[in-house]
Amino acid sequence: MKAIFAAALACLSLTGCLGYHVGPVKPYYLRDVHTIAVPTFKNNTLVPHIEVLVTDTVIKQLQQDGTFQIARGEDADATLTAEIIRINRLPARSVRGNVLATVEFNLGMAVRYTLTGRDGKSLGVQGEAVGTTSFFVSSDVTTDERQALPLATEDLATRLVAQLSEGW
Repeated sequence: MKAIFAAALACLSLTGCLGYHVGPVKPYYLRDVHTIAVPTFKNNTLVPHIEVLVTDTVIKQLQQDGTFQIARGEDADATLTAEIIRINRLPARSVRGNVLATVEFNLGMAVRYTLTGRDGKSLGVQGEAVGTTSFFVSSDVTTDERQALPLATEDLATRLVAQLSEGW
């Protein structure tokens, strides 16, 4: 009798784990997508050569996330195409006593993206991701902004990959 009771108790305790998945859980509509190709993003801004930095950062974030693997275009299940649509700098804090002089800026970057399948049809995944950071101005605003761009790019890549891998 004790053996039957122990076996029943063991079976009931193991049923609580049914439906649990180990590892990345991607959205249902991307269940067949295991590899993604990421060609260089288009740059629709006035900041030169930023497209390579943004594309490389997104690829690194996809690799770190692990939900999808990176592949070449012809070998991939889907292709992530994107365009950098906006990079803006807004004043955040002015100098005490002089509201026309800015000491801190907020830097924002926006990317519009779509995910297409092997057949070239959209997988229904499209959207916009925004990355932000702030930076202080020392003597040259342009140099300080250029140094803050990788931080905004990392924030953007984290948000874009989260939208792809988590579905929101």
